[in-house]
Amino acid sequence: MLPKSSVSVAKSAISTPSSPKEEASNSNPMVRWQWPADGKIIGNYDPDGNKGIEIADKRNQPIFAAAGGKVVYSGNALRGYGNLIIIKHNDDYLSAYAHNDAILVKEKQEVVAGQEIATMGNTGTDSVKLHFEIRYKGKPVNPLHSLPQR
Repeated sequence: MLPKSSVSVAKSAISTPSSPKEEASNSNPMVRWQWPADGKIIGNYDPDGNKGIEIADKRNQPIFAAAGGKVVYSGNALRGYGNLIIIKHNDDYLSAYAHNDAILVKEKQEVVAGQEIATMGNTGTDSVKLHFEIRYKGKPVNPLHSLPQR
């Protein structure tokens, strides 16, 4: 069982509704984003539904930290996300990585951009994919606005 504080951090990071006005002002040059996984985008951000993007590839494909930071949640206590990792990058930004097969990092661990943090799986979903979110001040923003062009 996870400590209650870890679950509370994860729930508050994931459950905050979107604000298009704040999303427009979410540029922060201090966070340098990179793609968390190879694969095809099979689901796009939708402020009224999907709070991130879905990237599909093969089981056990590496998942990487999209930016450096500290792991604030690593577990499976949030229904619908399967094995989930949340990384805090600074006071404004978090990133979330859901449906992992294996989690390779622990809570409170510092990670660097590009570090392998998990492997792709299908926990909490019906297909092998990564659900990836970026949160700005707790609110979901479109990751495609922050990630470099492929």
